[in-house]
Amino acid sequence: MTTTATAPQGTAGVSARARITAVPDGRGGTALPLLSGGGPVALRRTRSADPSAARVTLVGAMSAPLRGDRLAVEVRAEAGAALRVDGSAATLALPGRTAEPARYDVRLEAGEGGLLHWLPEPLISVSGSDLRQQLRAELAPGARLVVRDEQVLGRTGEEPGRLSSRLTVRRAGRPLLDQQLDFGPGAPGWDGGAALGGHRAVGQLLVVDPAWDREPPRARVLGETAVVTPLAGPAVLVTALAPDALQLRRVLDSALTFTSW
Repeated sequence: MTTTATAPQGTAGVSARARITAVPDGRGGTALPLLSGGGPVALRRTRSADPSAARVTLVGAMSAPLRGDRLAVEVRAEAGAALRVDGSAATLALPGRTAEPARYDVRLEAGEGGLLHWLPEPLISVSGSDLRQQLRAELAPGARLVVRDEQVLGRTGEEPGRLSSRLTVRRAGRPLLDQQLDFGPGAPGWDGGAALGGHRAVGQLLVVDPAWDREPPRARVLGETAVVTPLAGPAVLVTALAPDALQLRRVLDSALTFTSW
């Protein structure tokens, strides 16, 4: 594993990139020929409960992202590979010494017959922070994908910073989902009754499975503040609100069980 991180010229931020590539190992399992962490984004190979899958855990090596930071994670599961990427702790978006927003870009790719789980711990938007997060996924027609995205707006008793999060998924070269969420100071109506309605935790669970090409799961409501929405493709998007991160995780975990994943 290699580690690289630099401070961009003219800013007080850190620029870092982490990369993961998973391939079949020829023995019914998955190998990791590329595992490269950078700066605040350290990577650790951890034990997987599934013998066919590799597991990598994101470990925060330093406080980040701060305003001005540029962080990126690139993950690829080659054809036939199975990979789970999770996190060891929540990520805190923090104020920094510059007025520039922080940027956190995640790119996921899964080849034919590949399985990719992206399951980080929650992102907490701290007061005074400004983060622009983007997650893009490119899937082969026979790839399977699970993405969990949890956001907590402020620590206990504090207002959140500004948080903009975009989720874009393409399957077989065609758009499957393109959605953007904006919260915090400067985002119109984010805390009104038509949006969060006073809740401070919001999450999404996206599941793509080619087995649903003919009959995806039906739309349904989960409790009072969560809904399962079938997409125009073999996928469902679960969107949930909760007063805190613990209750949000419970809702999304129950949705994951519902979708048979």
